[in-house]
Amino acid sequence: MEFIRDNWPYVILVIAIALILAFLILRPRQSVRLTDSAPVRPHMAYSKPPEGRGLAGEAAAATSDVTGQLIGAPVRRALDGDAKSADDFLLLKGIGPKLADVLHAHGFHRFEQLAHLTPTEIERIDNQLGAFSGRLTRDRIVEQADYLARGDIDGYEQRFGKLSA
Repeated sequence: MEFIRDNWPYVILVIAIALILAFLILRPRQSVRLTDSAPVRPHMAYSKPPEGRGLAGEAAAATSDVTGQLIGAPVRRALDGDAKSADDFLLLKGIGPKLADVLHAHGFHRFEQLAHLTPTEIERIDNQLGAFSGRLTRDRIVEQADYLARGDIDGYEQRFGKLSA
């Protein structure tokens, strides 16, 4: 008791620090769940590192880019991060093999590319699709691609039905 009476400011300080730490550790965590109607802001969008191998991978990619430019060889394509094949557009409802081939011919190979199309770009591309004109909007291809680009299979299936394999 005498120790507490002599050192009361320190005891109060230790108790205050313990209470603050307990609050920070034991407080309830905020859980954020986006609805389908909530817009995805740029900082919330799904993104992966370009090469997927951290700082060493980035250094290797930069080195191979410079080397490739100097010797005129596509060196970077051989790295693991870019070796992935194109996404399967046939998973999207409303896209068959012919429309998938047309989209590939126009340079679309990933769900992310379709998901980030602006209304102006959709209109421009739509005019180039020939017999498939209007399909991007009517079948909500961009919206479907957005779900699959984010890896939100459950959200996709709730919105568009079972994902065809």
